Formats: sequence, C-alpha cells, structure tokens
Amino acid sequence: MPHHGFLSGKKALIIGMASNRSIAYGVAQAMHAQGATLAFTFQNERLSARVTKLAQTFNSTLLFPCDVSDDLAIDALMDSVKQHWDNIDILIHSVAFAPSDQLEGHFLKNITRDGFKMAHDISSYSLAALAKAAHQKNLLQSGSAITAMTYLGATRAMPSYNTMGLAKASLEANVRYLALCLGPEGIRVNAVSAGPIRTLAASGIKGFKNMLDYNAKVTPLKQNVTTEQVGNATAFLSSDLASGITGEIMHVDAGFNMVGMADLSEQPQ
Repeated sequence: MPHHGFLSGKKALIIGMASNRSIAYGVAQAMHAQGATLAFTFQNERLSARVTKLAQTFNSTLLFPCDVSDDLAIDALMDSVKQHWDNIDILIHSVAFAPSDQLEGHFLKNITRDGFKMAHDISSYSLAALAKAAHQKNLLQSGSAITAMTYLGATRAMPSYNTMGLAKASLEANVRYLALCLGPEGIRVNAVSAGPIRTLAASGIKGFKNMLDYNAKVTPLKQNVTTEQVGNATAFLSSDLASGITGEIMHVDAGFNMVGMADLSEQPQ
C-alpha cells in the first residue's frame, strides 16, 4: 500500500458495498490505492460473507452489520466503530432503495405512500441519521468529510426513475443542510452525481440498457463512466485536497448533465 497516497493515514467507513460492481466498490478501490484504512458495513447476514470477501481485497477486517432503516442499528454501528477508531475521517454513503414497482412505468399510477416513505427513509434520511449518530459519539471531527452518491434524476425528470428521483432530490438538499450545519466544526459534506453504470442496483431500473446506450451517444466524452472514475473523484472530494469544497454536487457523468442538445451527426473515429 502506498504511504504517499493522498488519503494516507485516513480512516474511511463505507456504507453500501454489496458487490464488486457497485459504486461503493470503486470508491473503496480508489481510497485503498491512496492509502486509506477502510471499514465496511453489510445490511444483513445474507450479505455478510460476500462483503467479508470483498473487504479482504482491501486488507480490511473491520466489518459491521447495519440496516440503515433502523436507528438502533446505526447507533450500534457507531459504538462498534468507536471500539476500533477514535474518529472517522471519511464517511461514504452509497445506499439507496425503492420498491421495484416505484422504479418503472407511469409515475402517478405506480407511486404509493409506502413506496415514497421507504425510498426517502433509506435513500435520504439515512444520510442524516448516520451523520447524527457519528456526530453524537464525537467520531466526526474537524477535517472529516461525508460524501454521498446521487444521480441526475434528482434534478431532471427521467423515465422509470420516478420516486427514486424524489428521494435523490431530498438527499441532495440533505447534503446542503448538513454542510451548513457541520461547516463551523470543519466537517465537509458533498455528493457525487454519477452517470448511469451497470451495477446491481441499476439492474432494477426498467430499460436501463437503453439508457446506457443513449448516454454513451450523447455525452461530450462519448462514453459511459466507470466505477473507477467515480471512485477516484469521490476519493478526491473526501480528501484534504478538497478542503475548500462543501455542499457541492459534483457530476462525474462524462458531461451529460450540461448538454442541451447532443450532436448526433457521425462522429469521426
């Protein structure tokens, strides 16, 4: 492991790594490469073995159960972390969920009160809940950085993203309010808005392959982004190199978010 990495000596808690195709895995890879010490959570016993195996890739044996919809579980997580670490330098929130019927078809026909509640609870409230518990236990200190994962569906209407778009809009507002609230203590809060990536979570969105194909055609860079690219940007945003940045939503999407109309004429090869 490099001793000269820009995250050397930093302790990072990563919430939401469920497979080696997840964005959280790309973040872990980048942070490990830059010298951070990593800890991970797993949602339930079913995922425990899988996450344990992935964590070994990063020489990490710090694994804690945490269902982010349960305040007692979040509290227990922070108590467990405190037994190993005095503080958390980096907290990564890479968690989102909505029932599958909320992620397809006609927005109004499919939205339900329960689906809305669950999407907002797990995808947005959990960020504040984790920050609150870590803050109460003095695990967040001056220089700590919290980074969440979001998507353009928070600010633009996207087919099939539906209720999750509302939850991500809430998450982005959450980032701004946390940044304002924790800023005086020297704690930064940001989010990375990643372009579509073929992850397990994304496979639940109807018509996702079409979305990827469209995206690759119309982005200025004419490509889809990778978990590695998102991971590198997240590592930067969570590091002291970004000490002047808070409350920011940084797009890592090959430029898709700023295009008004793509040039679909034949591209030179």
